[in-house]
Amino acid sequence: MVTLLTGHLNVKADAGEFSDNTTFESLGLDSLSLMELVVAAEEEYGIVLPENALNLRPSSTLGEAGQAFEHVR
Repeated sequence: MVTLLTGHLNVKADAGEFSDNTTFESLGLDSLSLMELVVAAEEEYGIVLPENALNLRPSSTLGEAGQAFEHVR
């Protein structure tokens, strides 16, 4: 998840700033950024995610997103 955020979305943060409780909003990401994250994950992992599979919002945490990605992978 951190690689996708820093590599594909150019999130600038120290490694210590990322935790399971970090929200996308606190990293400066909005709903459009989350769509870009889903596309990057699909490309990175060679998967196709159903449109409503993740239900990510800016207030979602990295932990929630990680669990959602693992569940559909």
